Amino acid sequence: MTPDLTQNCFRALADPTRRDIVRLLAETNMTIGQLTDQFDMTRAAVKKHLTVLSDGGLITVTAKGRERFNSLNPQGMAPVLSWLEYFDTYWDDHLAALKTAIEKDKK
Repeated sequence: MTPDLTQNCFRALADPTRRDIVRLLAETNMTIGQLTDQFDMTRAAVKKHLTVLSDGGLITVTAKGRERFNSLNPQGMAPVLSWLEYFDTYWDDHLAALKTAIEKDKK
């Protein structure tokens, strides 16, 4: 996993509209037109959001005839999950140390 991809993934998820787009695409594949109907913004604005999501590895685009369908790329969340896993370990270690300290105080 490259630092640029990780940075682009977090950048993509930093915006609430892009998070909403990700949620919508988790349910079904959608064209730019279908996504534009879900938001109070122009088609060009939605396209910019989709470009950022694509750069972050979070979506893929597939052409079917004249239409282009945007899909969620679940593997694109890997940088976020990897980053969060560090904190799982951090809290596991710290909570285990706290448990040990509490048990030691009880004795």
